[in-house]
Amino acid sequence: MQFGSIEVCRVADMESVQLPTLRGFPTLTQEALRGYAVRLGPGMIDPESLDLLISFHTYVVRTGGKVILIDTCIGNDKSRPKRADWHHRQGDFLERLRRVGVAPEDVDVVMCTHLHADHVGWNTRLVNGRWVPTFPNARYLMAETEYQHLREQLRQHGPDVFHGCYADSVLPVVESGQAEMVSTSHRVGAGIYTEAVPGHTPGSVLIHLEDGGHGICTGDLIHHPFQLFCPDMGTRYCADPAQASAQRVAFCERYADTRARLLTAHFPAPSTGRIVRDGKAFSFVFEAD
Repeated sequence: MQFGSIEVCRVADMESVQLPTLRGFPTLTQEALRGYAVRLGPGMIDPESLDLLISFHTYVVRTGGKVILIDTCIGNDKSRPKRADWHHRQGDFLERLRRVGVAPEDVDVVMCTHLHADHVGWNTRLVNGRWVPTFPNARYLMAETEYQHLREQLRQHGPDVFHGCYADSVLPVVESGQAEMVSTSHRVGAGIYTEAVPGHTPGSVLIHLEDGGHGICTGDLIHHPFQLFCPDMGTRYCADPAQASAQRVAFCERYADTRARLLTAHFPAPSTGRIVRDGKAFSFVFEAD
């Protein structure tokens, strides 16, 4: 993908992962979900189980001679006993990065839309029994609001909060001196900036890539294409479901039928496309390149 001088490619960590739907969307009925499954097809919702099919991937951004990674997915070797598909997994994500010409040493900046376990996993890797930054030359930009929220959750609920990702995926880059705390409205460089969208978490951000064209990394503002049919529906995945829903509705209203291209965090491949109006709601048009 190209947005003026900004080049972007998608690199997957995990593809076609099944997520039980009704568990995460308390007001969603099975009847409505079956209708969404028909509309979206078997590549988006499993027609038998009605599980959502999702992906975990990063976006590699190249601009001005710099390499930026946006959201670092699940990671390897992480202890995630409540998620069998994440637990002590051994994936080939770093090899996939190399296939698009990026070695760990080449990365200049790592950005995460928020600090949940499935967005920070490759921040670190296990070396001789220690968690060390995967990208040794990178600055890891973290929204101060999000970092403080994570620490407050640790104080309230203990070290296992968010699958224990603070200890193995966040703290090591803070201790290495590579973490840089920024505001939720931060300009990274020419045409790259963040925008606060609190709700999923208090410090969640969009990451805009704008230079001629306009790409928007949406993080978990929208988890799956079916949510565009009912953007005001809350989820159990959000710290403040009502606020997250309001942010999602406002975002859809703002960008529907525009040329803004969404770079989503969990939509199945190709994961990118545009919002269009669909009656009183919206739908998603995938674009592969």
